[in-house]
Amino acid sequence: MVVDPKQQRHGQRDQETAGESRIRAEHVGSLLRPAELRQARERYDAGSLSAGDLRSIEDREIARAVAMQREVGLRSVTDGELRRLYWHFDFLGGLAGVRMSREQAAIPGSAARTAGFVHRHRLAIVGPIAWQRHQFVDDFRLLAEHAGDAIARQTIPSPSFLHFRFGSQAVAAGIYGDLEAVAADLARAYAGAVRDFGAAGCRYLQFDDTTFAMMCDSKQVEQATTAGIYRPELPRRYADVINTAIADRPAGMRIGIHLCRGNFRSTWVASGGYEPVADLLFNAINADVYFLEYDSDRAGGFEPLRFLPPGGKTVVLGIVTSKNGTLESKDLIKRRIEEAARYAPLEQLALSPQCGFASSEEGNTLTEDQQWAKLRLCVEVAREVWGD
Repeated sequence: MVVDPKQQRHGQRDQETAGESRIRAEHVGSLLRPAELRQARERYDAGSLSAGDLRSIEDREIARAVAMQREVGLRSVTDGELRRLYWHFDFLGGLAGVRMSREQAAIPGSAARTAGFVHRHRLAIVGPIAWQRHQFVDDFRLLAEHAGDAIARQTIPSPSFLHFRFGSQAVAAGIYGDLEAVAADLARAYAGAVRDFGAAGCRYLQFDDTTFAMMCDSKQVEQATTAGIYRPELPRRYADVINTAIADRPAGMRIGIHLCRGNFRSTWVASGGYEPVADLLFNAINADVYFLEYDSDRAGGFEPLRFLPPGGKTVVLGIVTSKNGTLESKDLIKRRIEEAARYAPLEQLALSPQCGFASSEEGNTLTEDQQWAKLRLCVEVAREVWGD
């Protein structure tokens, strides 16, 4: 595998920075929407609450969520994605050339769910993709104000998601001549995002990526191949897009990547271990932190961790499930960490839930109390295992 020497040096420098203050207990990003916020959004949709009043309630709930994260002992905090309807559409709909519209869109069924779940919105590429002033950057500033001595972490969907799911539609509509042109514009657009988040003070930016996980599932690869989307060089192209996007990130900015096999209302879409993408993921992408699902056998074993290079990169083991409220035992979690440490150094590992608690505003099938109990559990186990 060939890695550009300039990018490799840049990645090693940032890995060293990240390794200086490694975070042992994390969470992926999204949190269950509190009852007051859900009620406020219903009133807003019904026309009985103004946009300004809704935002004030969001501000208050975000402040509370950040305070709770700090209270349970997390050193990296997010806004819980409480302003969003979805983990992906809201950000992507703010790019030039991309539109989110209110119109029901069916979600494909899987082995874990029947067809019939729907998003209440659609996403479409309607013109050339480009970065423009984005509300998420302003929203990050509020998160940073509440973070205190914790690290404010911004989560956004990976550029590969838009390309994989909607790129072929844009080509068919004549907006782009081919999928390569879509990828090139996405790389430039995300470089603008990294620049503006960095200028706003963001030092921990996370790309949520379903595509690399889907490419570990032979059925998903077969479907994407039939649709004309997948080709063998595609994973490497996505690595290049991400590297281009983060090439000029500020010194000291952590870049995280979260791989997800589906989390909508506690369901899932894909299966398969990380073996097909592990070498590329760890050694060709200049990220610092990798959030990997490991809460079920659908994620395969820990063997792909052998590709993790020595140094500053960290793998966050998503052993604690966010799909239900059953609390895992500490002994079980510690045994799983020990298993992982057979393939990667313990000092390069950390712990988290396997995914967010609310990839959409509906949330997963557990309570807020159960959510916070799981996050406390991650912190407690991390302290007992790593001592910091």
